[in-house]
Amino acid sequence: MTTTPAIHGYHVHVYYDPDSRPVASSLRETLAARFPVELGRFSDDPVGPHPVSQFQVIFKTEAFPAVVPWLMLHRQGLDILVHPLTDDMVDDHTAYAIWLGSPVPLRIDTLQRRGYSAALLPKSQA
Repeated sequence: MTTTPAIHGYHVHVYYDPDSRPVASSLRETLAARFPVELGRFSDDPVGPHPVSQFQVIFKTEAFPAVVPWLMLHRQGLDILVHPLTDDMVDDHTAYAIWLGSPVPLRIDTLQRRGYSAALLPKSQA
């Protein structure tokens, strides 16, 4: 019997390019106004496994049923990665990932099979 990993929250990564950055910015502002989420900064340069520009959204497990369906309907053509925060970063970004739009080829070799630092977890669960 396989043990189901504990989920400590979720990340959303919204990908953009120079032309779609205004759309991403508007989406980011709307997410902050509508949902209990923590917003990361815009990362115009590659960071970690993300080879293109993106910003991160962190939220608690309880917010998933509101945030993710809303993103499905309001992503405005942006590609979005949704993944859980378990104790295995590699599986989170691959086996457990949900893509809205087209998947972005991630640099999985930058990840480790371990959990996340407190800064990358929802604040109340850190």
